Amino acid sequence: MILDLDTGIDDAMALAYAIACKEIELIGVTGTYGNVYTEVGVQNVLDILHMLGVEGVPVCAGEEHAISKRVFERMEVSARIHGENGVGQVSMETSLKSKESISGVDFIIESIKKHGQDLVIVTTGPLTNLATALKTAPEITEFIGRVVIMGGALTVPGNVNAYTEANVSQDPEATKYVFESGVDVTMVGLDVTQRSILTTADTQLWRKTGSIGGRTYADMVDYYISQHSDLDSSCYLHDPSAVIQAIHPEYFTTLPMHMTVVTEGEAAGRTIGDPFKLRDPNPNVKVCLAVDSSALVKDLNYTLLSLFGEQTSGNVKEVESSLKSH
Repeated sequence: MILDLDTGIDDAMALAYAIACKEIELIGVTGTYGNVYTEVGVQNVLDILHMLGVEGVPVCAGEEHAISKRVFERMEVSARIHGENGVGQVSMETSLKSKESISGVDFIIESIKKHGQDLVIVTTGPLTNLATALKTAPEITEFIGRVVIMGGALTVPGNVNAYTEANVSQDPEATKYVFESGVDVTMVGLDVTQRSILTTADTQLWRKTGSIGGRTYADMVDYYISQHSDLDSSCYLHDPSAVIQAIHPEYFTTLPMHMTVVTEGEAAGRTIGDPFKLRDPNPNVKVCLAVDSSALVKDLNYTLLSLFGEQTSGNVKEVESSLKSH
C-alpha cells in the first residue's frame, strides 16, 4: 500500500491504522496539500513515524497545488479543524529523517511499475499526485492495482457547499481525470464516512495504554473532536474509512458506476454519474453507499490499541476489556 496524505488529524489516524494492520505492507507515503501545505504534511508524517518507532517507510513530497492552479492557499476552516500545525497543536519530537529525494509522483509511478496489481493506493487528500502520475506515465493504467479514495459525495450534500466534498473541491480536474482513466477506483465519500464516528470515550482507551503514541493520538483526536461541536463529543472517520475499506471491503455496500466530476460553474467539484455512460458496461468506479459502522469503529479501535499497546508495558489487557464492554 501507498498512502497519499495531506496529513491533518484524520490522515494521521489512517496512517496509524496502516502501520498497525498486519494485512498491510506500507511501502511508502506521498504527501500532498489540503488540510495543510505539502511540506507541513510531509514533516507531520516523518514525525509520526518517528514517534511510533517505525523505520524504513519512505516519505516523499508530492505536488503543492492543483493541476490548473499555480498556488495553494490553505482554507481557514482547515487551520481551525486540524490546528495550525495540522495535528491539533500537539507537539511531537522532530524526526531526524528527511523526505526522499524522489518526488511523490515519480515514487507512485515507479511503485506501480514494480508491484503492479499487488499495490493498493489509498488517497485521503486531493487526487493531484495520482492524476499527475497517470498523465506523466499513461502506460501504468494497464497494470495499476486498486485505488481507494476518500473523497466525493453522491447521495448526500458536500461539506464545502451543497455540491462538493473538500478533497475533490481542491482539484476537481484531477478527480475527473482519475475517474475517467479506466483505473479501478473505489470512492469512499461522505455517503459513508459520516456514518462512522469516534468518541472521546474511544480516545480515552488509547490514553489508558500510557504510551506516547496513545497519549499523542488521544490529544490530536480530542482536539479534532472539539472542533465538531455539532457531533456531541465525537468526530467523523473520513480518512480512516478509506484505508479500512481497502482491507475490509465486506464492511461496505458499493454501487458500480461510471463517475465524472463537474469542473465548472456553481456545482464545480460535484461527483456524479456520467450521463453519457449510463448504459455502458463495466463501470470502473465503485461508490460506497453504506457501511457497517459498528464493525469499522471496532476494527479501528482494536488496531490502534494494538499499536499503542506495543509501546508500553502498561495494563493493556485492562484497556482491551474496557474496549469490549464499550
